[in-house]
Amino acid sequence: MNKESISGLLLAGGRGTRMGHVDKGLQPFGGTTMAAHVLARLAPQVATLAINANQNLDTYAAFGVPVWPDDTPGFAGPLAGLEAGLRRCTTHYLLTAPCDSPFLPADLAERLFEGLQREDADLAVAVTEENGLRQPHPVFCLLKTGLAPVLSNYLAAGGRRMDGWYPQIKVAEVLFGDADAFRNINTREELQQLDPSAHQAQPLPRLADVVSCLSSYDPEALPVRDAQRIIRDFVTPVRATEQVALRAALGRVLALDVISPINVPSHDNSAMDGYALRGADLLPDTPTRLRVVGTTYAGRAFDGAPQAGECIRIMTGGVMPAGCDSVVPQEFVQVDGESIVLAPGVIRPDDNRRFAGEDLKLGSAALAAGKVVRPGDLGLLASLGVAEVPVRRRLRVAFFSTGDELRSIGQPLDEGCVYDSNRYTIYGMLQRLGCDIIDMGVVRDDPQALEQALRDACESADAIITSGGVSVGAADYTRDIMARLGDVTFWKIGMRPGRPLAFGRIASNGRSAFLFGLPGNPVAVMVSFYFFAREALLRMMGAEAPLELMRARSSATIRKKPGRTEYQRGILARGADGQPEVRITGSQGSGILRSMSEANCMVVLHDEQGNVQAGDMVDVLLFEGLI
Repeated sequence: MNKESISGLLLAGGRGTRMGHVDKGLQPFGGTTMAAHVLARLAPQVATLAINANQNLDTYAAFGVPVWPDDTPGFAGPLAGLEAGLRRCTTHYLLTAPCDSPFLPADLAERLFEGLQREDADLAVAVTEENGLRQPHPVFCLLKTGLAPVLSNYLAAGGRRMDGWYPQIKVAEVLFGDADAFRNINTREELQQLDPSAHQAQPLPRLADVVSCLSSYDPEALPVRDAQRIIRDFVTPVRATEQVALRAALGRVLALDVISPINVPSHDNSAMDGYALRGADLLPDTPTRLRVVGTTYAGRAFDGAPQAGECIRIMTGGVMPAGCDSVVPQEFVQVDGESIVLAPGVIRPDDNRRFAGEDLKLGSAALAAGKVVRPGDLGLLASLGVAEVPVRRRLRVAFFSTGDELRSIGQPLDEGCVYDSNRYTIYGMLQRLGCDIIDMGVVRDDPQALEQALRDACESADAIITSGGVSVGAADYTRDIMARLGDVTFWKIGMRPGRPLAFGRIASNGRSAFLFGLPGNPVAVMVSFYFFAREALLRMMGAEAPLELMRARSSATIRKKPGRTEYQRGILARGADGQPEVRITGSQGSGILRSMSEANCMVVLHDEQGNVQAGDMVDVLLFEGLI
């Protein structure tokens, strides 16, 4: 085989539908991209290389080889890419391989060339045997470049099957023994499973390393912002992703940018009901008279082009007729028989015209990775024709309460006992985050029971949330067990309510999970969850959604000493002047859960802040809308 007679073509012009309409060739793989892997395997086998692509052309050009888009519009299949290659190839033969098959054989060209010569064929295609059945791989082929007219005629007649034009040429099938070498990667899950770099063991960070970044670290008096920073720097996102149907993506976190497969709008169109006209026909000083020669509706374009002095009746969303560049609203004209008259200066050229791609351009990012999908995002994705979305897998969170005094609903309430409310508030907050929830109930104050519960939780979840048992007390075995099972630190945080907090990572039987040991008082549990666990869990899900505080006027004096952060339950409403005004619900004891139910916000009083006077502005966290 003389490789100087062969050019290699990377087929990267598809739409990547099963991978969420992303450009598959540019997806990370093995420390680089899938396209780079395929090019590296093709390069030693051929004289020259080229890429067939229909989007991200500049990115592909950075590989240093020619980039050839399709000549047959609106198809974006491998045959269109093959046609583009045959028309431009300057060698006698063309070898093709898809961008999503990074394991292609090193002897692909040699074996296909031998088969082509042996059978005096026009095209040689790779074939494998799987479970006793022969499986052709038509995108792995070597063919004579003189076949370009044959293929173009087939496409022009509407043919689209990769092997549909084979009856018109002589084809040689070349058997390869390694079926995995022809495996193509179609989904995010397959990409994750097959990417060798995704499975390289990474050393886990230690809490001591993260804490060392703080100039003054005192676990007995840790400011809120320092605790939040340590947690943020220590947790890591889950890597696994999955492809889900559009409706199932609601509330999920996007694993990748969603790339628009079309222009939105797809054509220049009218922003309102009126008349489409040529801006050059507008008279500057006298009324303009135009003859109405047709009508265009949304979804039904006008077939033709108006001439000078003519216009087209057009509805909102209607495609702009050829030659027209402006729309005059119908209320700005006088209708005179088959003509309209508009006063000078009513509109300017290009007014009321929406341009193709004005909202989103083909190939641009419609939604960014890390975004939590909301109802409006579903509509946006549907408008792009996106049926499946790449998302992070759901985060698995196990939780339980500790304490002999706790009773579950339905059990008799013995003297000195209370019903466990924390599991229900934690459940509600986790449910709003979209986690897969493992409710482990109430665990009694017994070292063996606590250790077994932590081990069970660790082996089945990504994160564990406990309530109670992290303060210093005679029956609080949780601290010792947590410390024995992993890298856990115990803090006294400068805040009210919710001073004690445990955080770290524990392990059992080769599995590890991040641990959040919350205090036992009901209000302190909710405050600690919102201001420490929530952002960390979202970060593990691949999302960045920091708490958004707003400013409001305090309706009364609030007593506070500088040196700690306080979270007080409040009710936000409009004051007499219409501006946001907040008042405290009353007693702020950490066991008064009723105050959380009555409140619609939390008043955040920062470390350095002292007493608040009536009329002072304070930071407020709204409960409504919290993920």
